[in-house]
Amino acid sequence: MKLSELADRIGAQVVGDGAIEVTSCAPLESARPGQVSFLANAKYSKQLESTAASAVIVGTNVLAERVALLKTKDPYYGFSQAIVALHGYRKHPFSGVHPRATVEATATVGERTIIYPGCYVGSRARIGADCILYPNVVIYDDCVIGDRCIIHAGAAIGADGYGFAFHDGLHHKIPQIGNVVIEDDVEIGPNCTISRAAMQSTIIGKGTKIDQSVVIGHNVKIGPHCLLVAQVGIAGSTTIGHHVTLAGQVGVAGHLTIGDKVSVGAQAGVMNDLESNGIYLGSPAMPFAKARRVYSVFTELPELAKRVRELEQKLEQFSADDPGGIV
Repeated sequence: MKLSELADRIGAQVVGDGAIEVTSCAPLESARPGQVSFLANAKYSKQLESTAASAVIVGTNVLAERVALLKTKDPYYGFSQAIVALHGYRKHPFSGVHPRATVEATATVGERTIIYPGCYVGSRARIGADCILYPNVVIYDDCVIGDRCIIHAGAAIGADGYGFAFHDGLHHKIPQIGNVVIEDDVEIGPNCTISRAAMQSTIIGKGTKIDQSVVIGHNVKIGPHCLLVAQVGIAGSTTIGHHVTLAGQVGVAGHLTIGDKVSVGAQAGVMNDLESNGIYLGSPAMPFAKARRVYSVFTELPELAKRVRELEQKLEQFSADDPGGIV
């Protein structure tokens, strides 16, 4: 399409020749003529001078003379819409439920939902409209999936929660009689596991996006529009607010409350409740400002230990030189 058409599609202003034909999207460093790229981070601005892209989607304050620009307030979102306009979403090779998928007779599947080979949908499970279940997804009995959800290959929704009663030296299994409820517009990455509740429901709020290899324990309640990055683990009965981000490999202990609009940095260990609107780092997780001070000292520990040993030696020498003195 013409650059001016693309600009209309993504809500951008053209600076340059709007009649340029564009066919696809590519990164700045590898784009060719006819392709569109984007610049969302100022540290890559120099690439505007060398890129072969026909146009670049940028913020409203970016200037460049040698390449056409599509200016928008949110260039990253604008680029995502350009990919949709020029490439579209993945095309599925079939519609409905594939013959090699298994859907129990008492389960219900909404209109236009696509279920790939190897999937299993258990008894009384309910799946909404316009969902996609990629190969080998398992939806256990009685679980509920909302509309427009995407569940990637190998995810297991509704396996038994990790509940055992220790008695007479043995771990006795506690039946998990609840389910999992996944609300609308949730995306779940490959090989994730979301455990059914011991009673009532494990809940994933609408619009939440879960990366690959994430483990969510039983009775967890996650609010709407959260981001859970790869290898996050959340222990049972934890409640998480809305618009929370847990970066890669964050671990969350059980029976905690994480407030709204919280961000937790990679590999942090959350061991206590976290207040809303905070940024937390470290293990145990602590507020950002405190974590910076702690880790600035932590990296200097070898030098600090050396200085302490030197001071101890000087003190011992001083005591030896003045045995009857004030020391």
